[in-house]
Amino acid sequence: MTDPTELHAATRAIRAGRKGDGTSLAPVLWPTTTFVTPTVDVARKMATSVGADRFYSRYGNPTVAGFEDAIADLEGAEAARAFSSGMGAVSGVVLGLCSSGDHIVAQRQLYAATQLLFQAVCPRFGIEVTFVDGTEPGAFAAAVRPGKTVLVFAETPANPKLDVIDLDEVGAIAGPVTVVDATFATPILQQPLKHGIDLVLHSATKGIGGHNDATLGVVAGSRELIDWLWGFAVLQGASASPYDALNALRGIRTLPIRIRQQSESALVLAQALEARSDVEDVRYPGLPSHPQHDLAMRQMASGGGLVTFDVAGGLDGGRRFVEAVKVAQFATSLGGPETLVTHPASTTHVNLLPDELAANGIGQGTIRVSVGLEHVDDLIADFAQALDAAEAAR
Repeated sequence: MTDPTELHAATRAIRAGRKGDGTSLAPVLWPTTTFVTPTVDVARKMATSVGADRFYSRYGNPTVAGFEDAIADLEGAEAARAFSSGMGAVSGVVLGLCSSGDHIVAQRQLYAATQLLFQAVCPRFGIEVTFVDGTEPGAFAAAVRPGKTVLVFAETPANPKLDVIDLDEVGAIAGPVTVVDATFATPILQQPLKHGIDLVLHSATKGIGGHNDATLGVVAGSRELIDWLWGFAVLQGASASPYDALNALRGIRTLPIRIRQQSESALVLAQALEARSDVEDVRYPGLPSHPQHDLAMRQMASGGGLVTFDVAGGLDGGRRFVEAVKVAQFATSLGGPETLVTHPASTTHVNLLPDELAANGIGQGTIRVSVGLEHVDDLIADFAQALDAAEAAR
């Protein structure tokens, strides 16, 4: 047999996470919440064992374990832990590793819910957070306080402006645990652990699940760190549903080919948008105009399926555009087969103050696009008519 670690990611995505499936080609669903145990001694062992998947499904579940194994395989990790959502994973890492008096370094360019967790929740627990510009060389390391900083948290590409963070730079920081939210890239486009990062996490609701029918989060890394997080996760209770894990395993099987098609279409769409005079600040890691294009191409396999741009006319222009698309759809998620457009200032980042939006580069006319699997010519035509409609209404 070929060494599994030598197989390409597309092949591993097909083969991964099948340990408990027997001869079934489809993932096996274990919908049960609890399992019969034969003796008190066996029950005691499972109740005190990390990751027991046939005791009680808050501790572990065979279907969920298959999903965790698949993610660990694709990330090159020793282990993974699934959560009931991406924010379940983020909060599980932050609160599972940090205590009162600890210090965190995080970038400013973040998904808004993550930013609010750092800004509003962490101070309640006596955890101090320092925000830095993640695109500034040396910013993370300069903010670390030896002996006090427990966690360094990065997100790349960042939501929604697709800022790219230097993984080698973050991975070289000694002392604190380094964590990267790689939701936008998925394990197919980048593997942060190969750059020295300690933990990588995803909202698997997005590209990994890929069909808008699973709400999941997942963290992967060393066995030691995942076992530590498992202990907190059991108490936290944000455990993954076996139904969602089943759907995400199905999504993993087609993840590489979906990412390839979405990346190809996103580049063509971004080029078309960049050619228009009524569009500003087109951001796509695969475009030479992206501020971190060279870095992105060094640490990502392609530019990915997300494009961000600003519509002329601010809030009115943004509103008219998202309400005028016909092929694309106005919805707040990403990574699925349908092309989705989102207005971050009124949806994903609506809870940020004006100065916080500005610090993240988010304007009232900023649009985030999750490119789906439609024909790219249809998307270009759709965006053109929606932009024309927005311009005509000015």
